[in-house]
Amino acid sequence: MDKERIYRRYHELQEYVGWSAEDAARVARAGAVLRPYLPALIDDFYAEIKRHTEANKVFADERQVERLKLSLLNWMDQLFSGPYDSEYAVHRWKVGRRHVDVGLDHIYAHAALARLRRGLARALRAQWPADATDFDETLNSLNTLIDLDLAKIEDAYAAEYLDRLQKSERLAAIGQIAAGVAHEIRNPLNVVKTSVYFLLNAKSPSPERVAEHLARISRQVNHANDVVTALSSFAKPPALQLSPVSVTECIKNALERYSPPTGIQVISDLPGSLPNVRADATQLAIVFGNLIRNAFDAMPFGGTLTLSGTQNGRQIEIRIADTGVGIAPDNLSRITEPLFSTKARGMGLGLAITNAILAKISGRLQVTSEIGQGSTFMVQIPIAAGIDRTEPKP
Repeated sequence: MDKERIYRRYHELQEYVGWSAEDAARVARAGAVLRPYLPALIDDFYAEIKRHTEANKVFADERQVERLKLSLLNWMDQLFSGPYDSEYAVHRWKVGRRHVDVGLDHIYAHAALARLRRGLARALRAQWPADATDFDETLNSLNTLIDLDLAKIEDAYAAEYLDRLQKSERLAAIGQIAAGVAHEIRNPLNVVKTSVYFLLNAKSPSPERVAEHLARISRQVNHANDVVTALSSFAKPPALQLSPVSVTECIKNALERYSPPTGIQVISDLPGSLPNVRADATQLAIVFGNLIRNAFDAMPFGGTLTLSGTQNGRQIEIRIADTGVGIAPDNLSRITEPLFSTKARGMGLGLAITNAILAKISGRLQVTSEIGQGSTFMVQIPIAAGIDRTEPKP
């Protein structure tokens, strides 16, 4: 609870409605007239609550009701006496939070104040001196003050709602991440488990079979490590280590690390003379690794991955095109959102990380796609200042 913020907002509301010392004086005069009638108004207030199941169910027993009656009497006494300062604003805000804590829906808070307002107005009209001429002004000041109280109660409801919503969203996000991590890591662990079982129990396995299973274990350990790295990179991106980087070499290394599955052909049209870019080599490798893996995943029944690159002014453009399943139009605008994924497996962090890395080096990611025809991801990265081209590879 930020007391300074609570009072600042309350003071802004006072200024907005034009609350003045004259209003406070009129409310104090009304309080002198109304105080003898407050207990009866409070009894009526709780008697009405008992007639409404939804409102009454939040009150446990009669002892609680008696305590609440004393609290309401104190609230009304402070309403008339003020002072309408920081302490007053915080107390009103706490009243709203208390309503939330006991489970009282905010519509009943509105209705409760409306009933009290009517009772106060009725009693004030009945007891107002006959020779007084400022009844309307006094009632207006009292209604303004009650409206300000209601605004603080609503503020507390809104703050509690936002707090609970954020907690709920955090828990949902944690659950989604946990499910994704569990799924992504369980699969390689199962492969490792079967290979270890083979190595421990096979009778005189050939060197080729041993090498095959060791390679499987290595690949799956690398995959599990990639999952953990992606998660940690998203939670706390490492600092950039900028230097001139050859995109052609970067993509070549990514292809060596993520070899194409059976049935997928890779066509590379990446000139060795493409300009260097100013980037973090490690993080740029993550960018192209994510995009290449996604392309492979999009072609479960085989297809063609085409990599091409050109220079366009002071930037290079790399296109990664697949002949896969494509992306639905409704999902295109969401594919870089954290935790959004169109895959049956995956955490939905790859493209979010890719987009974040490119943004840090003034790069861009664009995508076009057609269901059943495939997708093309275009990466645009500025050329490193003062460096036009890499030396062609011999």
